[in-house]
Amino acid sequence: MSDEKKVKVSAKYITKTFDLGKSKSEKIRAILNPLSKGPQKFWALKGINFKVYEGDVVAIIGVNGSGKSTLLNILSGLLLPASGELDINGETTMLTVGAGLRPQLTGRENIRLKSLMMGKTNKEIDNQMDDVIEFSDLGEFIDQPVKDYSSGMKSKLGFSIAVHQDPDILIIDEALSVGDQTFAQKALGKMKEFKAKGKTIFFVSHSLSQVRDFTDKAMWIQYGELKAFGSTTEIADDYQNWNKWFNSLDKSEKKSYQEEEKQKQILFSEERLVEEVKNDKNLDDVEKQRLSSHIAVGDAMPLLSWLLFATSLVGTVFFIYQYAMWG
Repeated sequence: MSDEKKVKVSAKYITKTFDLGKSKSEKIRAILNPLSKGPQKFWALKGINFKVYEGDVVAIIGVNGSGKSTLLNILSGLLLPASGELDINGETTMLTVGAGLRPQLTGRENIRLKSLMMGKTNKEIDNQMDDVIEFSDLGEFIDQPVKDYSSGMKSKLGFSIAVHQDPDILIIDEALSVGDQTFAQKALGKMKEFKAKGKTIFFVSHSLSQVRDFTDKAMWIQYGELKAFGSTTEIADDYQNWNKWFNSLDKSEKKSYQEEEKQKQILFSEERLVEEVKNDKNLDDVEKQRLSSHIAVGDAMPLLSWLLFATSLVGTVFFIYQYAMWG
C-alpha cells in the first residue's frame, strides 16, 4: 500500500502568482499606495494539494501555460511559492536538458562545471567523466565549444550530465524528447533504471505514450488547478478525452474557452483561497488556521508600515537637505 511508504513530497495549497503591471514604476506605485491592493495578479497555481510517496513515478500533464513548469521549478527550489506548505524529504535534481550550459566552454568543461555545482568532487568527476561522454554520443565534439553545438547536441550533453548525478528525487521536464530517436530510447532506458532503483520521479511530457509507458501516477494541471490526480491509466484516458473534445471545437470556440480560463486565473483571490482552506474537510482546525495565516490578502504595504516608511523617507530627505545646506 502506498500509505505505508515514506512521504517524499507533500504540498498543501501551493500557489504562485505573477504581477500583471505594465511597468516596474506602476508596480512600485501600486505597492506604495496605502489604499491599493497592489498590482493585478495572475495566479499560475491556485492552491495545489498532493502527496507523493517514495518510489512513485508521477507524470504531470496539461496544456501549455497551465502551470506545469512553474510547479516543477517550485519543487526544485528554483522558485518560491507565494503561499502554502511544501515538505520535501530528500535532495532534488531538476533535469531540464541544455539548461545552465556555458556556451564558451567545451562540452568536457561543462561536464566538470555542472557536476561541481551539483556537489561532486573533482575526483568523482574524473571517475565518471568517460561514462558521461560515452552516454552523450558526442564523440570528438565533446572538446568543442558548446556555442557551436546544435540544439540536439546541447540536449544530449545536458541530459547526460544530469542523469549521472544519482539524485534522490528526480524532476524531468520534457527530457525524453531530446536528440534523435536512438538517443531518446537510450534516455528512456536510463530513466527506467532510476525507476527500478525506487527513485521518486516527477515527469513532464506532452507524449501520452511516454507517460503511459513510464509513469504509475499522473497529475492533470489545468490552468493553475490540480484537475485530477490518480493512476496514470485513468488520468491519461480522461486527459485524452478532454483533448478530443477541445480539438472538436472551432477556432473561435477554442479561443473563447482559453480566454475564459485565463480570466479565472486573474480573478482568483486570496480571499477565495482562504475560503477554500476553511472549507477543506481534510484539514483540522489547527491546519486551517496555520495555512490561512500565511495567505497575505493583497500585496499593498499595510497602512502602519506605509506611514513608518513615509516618515523614514521624509526624515532621510530632510537630513540630506540639512547636510547639503550647512555642510
